[in-house]
Amino acid sequence: MTIPLDILMFAAMIGAILLGYPVALTIAGVAVIFAGVGVATGAFDSSLLGALGQRVFGVLTNTTLIAIPLFVFMGVMLEKSRIAEDLLEKMGRLFGPLPGGLGVSVVIVGALLAASTGIVGATVVAMGLIALPTMLRNGYDRKLASGIICTAGTLGQIIPPSTLLIILADVMSNAYQQAQYEEGKFSVSTLSVGQIFAAALMPGLLMVALYIIYLLVRAWWLPNDAPPLKEKVARPSAKETLLAVVPPILLIIAVLGSVLGGVATATEAASVGAVGAMLLAGYRMGGPARLIALGAFCFLVLAIAAGAAPVRLQRTDTGLTELLQGIFYGVLMLGGAAAVLLAIRQSIRERILKPVLTSTMVVTAMIFATILTASVFALVFVGLGGDETIETILTAMPGGATGALIFAMALIFILGFFLDFVEISVIVLPLLAPPLILLGHDPLWLAVLIAINLQTSFLTPPFGFSLFYFRGAAPPEVTTGQIYRGVMPFIGLQIVAVIIIWNIEAIATWLPSLLY
Repeated sequence: MTIPLDILMFAAMIGAILLGYPVALTIAGVAVIFAGVGVATGAFDSSLLGALGQRVFGVLTNTTLIAIPLFVFMGVMLEKSRIAEDLLEKMGRLFGPLPGGLGVSVVIVGALLAASTGIVGATVVAMGLIALPTMLRNGYDRKLASGIICTAGTLGQIIPPSTLLIILADVMSNAYQQAQYEEGKFSVSTLSVGQIFAAALMPGLLMVALYIIYLLVRAWWLPNDAPPLKEKVARPSAKETLLAVVPPILLIIAVLGSVLGGVATATEAASVGAVGAMLLAGYRMGGPARLIALGAFCFLVLAIAAGAAPVRLQRTDTGLTELLQGIFYGVLMLGGAAAVLLAIRQSIRERILKPVLTSTMVVTAMIFATILTASVFALVFVGLGGDETIETILTAMPGGATGALIFAMALIFILGFFLDFVEISVIVLPLLAPPLILLGHDPLWLAVLIAINLQTSFLTPPFGFSLFYFRGAAPPEVTTGQIYRGVMPFIGLQIVAVIIIWNIEAIATWLPSLLY
């Protein structure tokens, strides 16, 4: 039996990635080889490659994807300025005396960092270096401690804002439009990043609740696995707790609130987050705190005032009131800009700005290189008839729409053992999502189920990125086998979350329907 070229191409990509070659180069290389084979056998029309330039240009000018480097910068800046460390220390002292309290504090901090940074690696490493030694000294089971930290760090992919949700919003919006075109609709609806953020918020909080319930039940059932804090530490005062918790929460409100409230696009909100992270870092690193706080207050007043009473000085009928209003807004802008400059100066003095920018460029380059080369792969795969093969497989599944979705979710879960979420998002999902939407699945609900499934890919060995990050931060006495066994219960909890959301669709769709 002859295996079709499109199936061979997909298998070759997975095999080449498993050999350890750089992912972006592997994807592009496999695409070029199979394009050549397809042209030689008459299975591929070489003129399709003429669309490659337009695809690359489309990726580089995509206004949604521009938010990625800004959110990455925000997360790395918060991690380098030790805001995460301060938050974790205060939460550990607050919840530590409770059975399972240290684990609960790690989950809560993971959720707060997820909503304010969205960076998995930074969160896992920070908590591995700070929380793990304390948990081990106080008698926590090594497998449980490892599983808690690895899993809490991955909350940055399901709780908005996150790079996964931004990429997913772009992919699902395109898939939704494609499905509508195939249905014969030419006045199509789209999905925004804000809608995806709103859809993922409640499921993200559901997962936090599941983790905490599991920890408390396990601490009650097996007291030796998660004992109370044995060390004598002073509980943080209300002032200390507020100073640690309020800044990240304010940043969350500024970023997430502006998107969900329809005040700003994801890219504009990411800019707010980047500036806010810079101001918080400057304040945290001992800069002129009062001046930085005053500048941040100027920005806040400007945002509220300009939204409530905009002024357009270019109009010919501008009067004295509008002119004074414009001058007032200008003064507020200058005050905020001065605060940003002070924060930048402080970050340069503390020598963190350069590593923050370097990390941001490296992460952004990796993501965009994968997206660009995935465009080449997708073009060749579709040219070989791969999209029709996928659609045929899904529509032929027993059980109709439900059977097709079970197959797709199982495929994504298995691919998560070998592929990164970016590769799955930009290579596999554009092929799977349109047929699933055509079968009648709600695109927002579908996006949330896929997001949780992709989050699991950070935890599944052998290539779970969260496991690699934690392995680098964990001491030698914590073995790789213990780390792998530690995440298994939490993978089970994520499957439970998928089942709950599958059966209660409103968890994902209620907030978007309310806001949009």
